Order: sequence, then C-alpha cells, then structure tokens
Amino acid sequence: MFFKKVKKADLEAVSSRNADQERQENKMMRAWISFGVVIILLILLFFASINIGSLKVGFGELLSGLFVKYNKDVATIYDLRFPRIIISMLAGAAIAVSGVLFQAVLKNPLADPGIIGISSGASFTAVIITAFAPTLYFFTPIAAFAGGVVAFFMVYCLSWKGGLSPMRIILTGVAVNSLFTGLSSALNSMSGGDRTGVAAIVEANITQKTWDDVTTLLPYVVAGLFLAMLFTQECNLLSLEDKTARSLGVNVNVTRIVISLVAVLLASISTAVAGAISFLGLIVPHIGRILVGSNHKMLIPFSAFFGAFTFLLADTIGRTIAAPNEVSAAVIMSVVGGPFFILLLRRSGRYGK
Repeated sequence: MFFKKVKKADLEAVSSRNADQERQENKMMRAWISFGVVIILLILLFFASINIGSLKVGFGELLSGLFVKYNKDVATIYDLRFPRIIISMLAGAAIAVSGVLFQAVLKNPLADPGIIGISSGASFTAVIITAFAPTLYFFTPIAAFAGGVVAFFMVYCLSWKGGLSPMRIILTGVAVNSLFTGLSSALNSMSGGDRTGVAAIVEANITQKTWDDVTTLLPYVVAGLFLAMLFTQECNLLSLEDKTARSLGVNVNVTRIVISLVAVLLASISTAVAGAISFLGLIVPHIGRILVGSNHKMLIPFSAFFGAFTFLLADTIGRTIAAPNEVSAAVIMSVVGGPFFILLLRRSGRYGK
C-alpha cells in the first residue's frame, strides 16, 4: 500500500512537470509568433508609409531610384519621407523601452516617461538650446539628457515618503510634467512659435525632420537599446523584493540608478528630436507582457519593435486622417493612451492606494 502511494505521488509529480513544461513551450511559441507578426507588420507599414502622400511610386521604381538611376519623385520621397519614417521608428523603440525600464525600476506599471515628467524635462532643456543657442544644435541631445535626469530625480525625491507609492509617483510626475510643459510653452510663445525650431519640439512635430536629425538620433538610440539589453537580468531581479534581490548579490540602489539613467537617456534623446510623446511607454510594455510575458530578455526587444511600429502607425494615421493637413503623432498617442491609462487605473484598485 505504501509503495502504491509513493508511485502515485511520483506519477502526479511527473504529470505536473510535464504540464509546466508544455505551458512553458506554448508561452515561448506565442512569444516567437508575436515577434514574427510585429516585425512583418513593421516592414509592411514601413513600405506603406513611403507611398502615403501626394507622391506615389511602385516598389520597383523605388528600388531603381534608390540604387540604379536618379528619379525625381524617389529623390523627393528619400529627402522628405524617409527621415520622418526612420525617426518615428527610432523614437518609438526608444520611448517604449524607456517605459519598460522605468516600470522595472519604480515597480510601477503606470510609469511612463511622458506621464512622470521625464520627457517634458528633456523637452524644456532642448527648447532652451534651440531658442537661445541654435549654434549648439548638436549638443541638444546632451542638454535634453541633463533635463531628463533633473526631472527624474525631482520625481523620485519628491515622491519618497518612507518608500515609493505608485500613486504618489504619478501625482508628483504629473506636477513636474506640468511645470516643465508650462515653461516650454512660455519659451515657445516668447520665440514667436517657429515651427521648425522650438514649436517642433513642444508640439512633437516631425514634419520637417531631415537626415541630420536621423544621424543625431541614431547613435544614442542604438547605444541606449544595447545598454538596456545588458540589464535584462537585473530588471528581472528588481521585480523581486529588495531584500530578496540583495540576497542574490544585487546592489539594488546602484542598479536602480544605472538603469534609470539608461531609461532617461532613451526618453530624453527621443524627446530632443521627436518631441514629448506621452503614453507610448505605457501602452507598449503592457501589451508586450500579455504577448511575450514579463521576462525582460523577451520584453525589451519586443517592446523596441512594437514601439517602432506603434509610433510609426500613429504618425502615418496623423498624416492621412485630415489630409492635406496633419495631426501630430503625439496627439494620436494621447487620444489612444488617455483611455488606456484610465482603464488601467480602473482595473487595479491597488494603484489608487
């Protein structure tokens, strides 16, 4: 009788392990399928965006004009649309990954660089450079990074009261965001509303972006995404209790500061070129967790691709929804992100505690 019970327990344990393994395999399969679908959608949207507008060229004509012989229409598209599309993809990837990192560091699923004031802090310093020292244009990303760091530490310090409350972070972030947004708007009014300069940052307008803006943004985004991938394991450990993470050999405070600086870098550099974008860093990580899980080794690269797709889609919709006029991608993201944010607050009562 005793041996029968032992045998039954062994069979149940084996069955449980097999079920767990099967669930894990299904989860991985769904994650890789999600990766494939998002990458395919991004490629399709990239080529669709090229042809949306008054100028249209065939795929063969596009390739010929780019690599074989000069074509006036292709040259126009290359100079006007390509920079805008590439900036949308780079900024979308950077802001989405920044949101993932902030949510890991602050242990707050509502953290977003736009909501908690990081983007507005970066925008304010970028506006100062653009308005008062335009000859220092290539130092704008560094100034934006400094502004983002100041905004983050303001939010972090003002929210601390024997610990970090998710709702306190959001409320403090809203206040810091309002402060820097108001200062940026004031500088915009004082500068006369030059759309190609200050207003382009304040209003997140990427209509007139050029290849110079691409070359400014690209190295910082690549470096930031590379650094984010280096800290995937640390992000997973930060999801544990601080005491548990310390017992595993993690210097929690130093790790938080370093990952926060990477997140600020990604958000600030994107803001310096594309303007302040809210809710992108909130929406993408949440959808990513549903599709690929909470493991940051999968979540961070997926968020980069999905963020690029989402922001490019918002910009493409903005170009077509009121043609020949345009609606900023930031406005599209706010219209979609606002209800999403409210839904998250309503679905989880603990955010309000």
